[in-house]
Amino acid sequence: MKYLDEYRDAASVKALADAIARRQTRPWTLMEVCGGQTHSIVKHGLDRLLPPSLSLIHGPGCPVCVTPEAIIDQALELAARPDVIFCSFGDMLRVPGSQHDLLTVRARGGDVRMVYSPLDALNLAREHPERQVVFFAVGFETTAPTTAMAVLQAQRFGIKNFSLLVAHVRVPPAVETLLSAPDNRVNGLLAAGHVCAVMGYTEYEPIAARFRAPIVVTGFEPLDILRGVLSCVEQLEEGRAEVENRYGRAVSREGNRPAQALMEQVFEPVTLSWRGLDAIADSGLGLRPEFADFDAVRRFELSVRKTASAGPCRSGEVLTGRLKPFECPAFGTACTPEHPLGATMVSSEGACAAYYRYRRDAA
Repeated sequence: MKYLDEYRDAASVKALADAIARRQTRPWTLMEVCGGQTHSIVKHGLDRLLPPSLSLIHGPGCPVCVTPEAIIDQALELAARPDVIFCSFGDMLRVPGSQHDLLTVRARGGDVRMVYSPLDALNLAREHPERQVVFFAVGFETTAPTTAMAVLQAQRFGIKNFSLLVAHVRVPPAVETLLSAPDNRVNGLLAAGHVCAVMGYTEYEPIAARFRAPIVVTGFEPLDILRGVLSCVEQLEEGRAEVENRYGRAVSREGNRPAQALMEQVFEPVTLSWRGLDAIADSGLGLRPEFADFDAVRRFELSVRKTASAGPCRSGEVLTGRLKPFECPAFGTACTPEHPLGATMVSSEGACAAYYRYRRDAA
C-alpha cells in the first residue's frame, strides 16, 4: 500500500535500529507523548530492537486517559438527567468515574449516544429542540477546532439547546510539567505529529531550550518513530537540545493557522487537572466569556468535586512514565479490557490496552 507499507519495511526498520545502536554511547531515556505512538512501539516491538540502555517510556499521550474522574463524574450526572441527550466519542463510554461509567448510565435509562463529531451532536440538537443536547468535548488540540466550529454554528443558527462539557487539553504545558518534576528522568521527547500538524511546534522551542531536552516531532509508523529516536539520540550525544521536525509530510513549524484561529476565537487557556499530573496551569481549554451560554457546567449548575482514585489501579503512574503497565499488580488480572479499572485500559490509545493486546508477557 503506497504511503503506508514503505513506513513499515522490515529491512529499513532494522537499518535504523542498527544506526541508533551505533550512535548511542551512553544510557538515555526517551518519552513518547502520544498514545498512537505507544501502540505502534508495542505492536511492532520497536523498543525491543533498541539497546537495553536506551529506554522508551510512555507519557500522557491519550486525552481520554488523562481526563480526571471529577469531569467524568460530571458527565455521569448530566447523562442521567431525563431532559438530556448526552453525546460522546466511543472511548469515553467505558471510562470509569468514581462509581461507574456512561454505559452503566445508558443501561439504567439515560440517553447516551456515541457520535463521531461534535457536529453530529449539533444535528441532534436541531432534530430534538425539546431536549438538551450535551457534547462531551474531549481531546488534544487535534479535535478542538471541530468543537469550536460546532459552537460557532450553534451561535450562528441560534441553537439554544446545545452545550459542551469541555475537557480539551493542551500538550505543551503537560510536557513542561513532566520535565519540571523532581524525579524526572526523561532526556528527550517524541512529540505527537497530529497535534503539531494543527499547532506547529514553536511552543516546544523554549521548553527544549529551558530543560536541555531535545524534542523531535514524529509520526506513528515504525520508520517515523525510529527516525525520531535517532534524531533524539544524535542530539543527546552531541550535547544539543533543539526541536526537530521528522514528520515533514504532515507538519510545518507554524501549523494550521485557520484551525488555530478557530480555537482562539472560541476557547482560552485554563487550569485543568490531568489524571496522574493534578492541576496544570493553561493546560486546558475553556469557553471564552462570549460563549459561556454553551458551557454545560454553567447551564446545569454542576458542582466541581475533587475525587481521589482508589483501589489497585495505578494508571496515573503509567501516564507519567513512572510505571510500565505490566508492573501494575492489577494488570491482566483484576484489570482487563472487559473489566477495566482505569482509563488506560479502556482507551484505544491507552498504554495498558496496548500492552494487554500485544504484550501480556512483557515482564
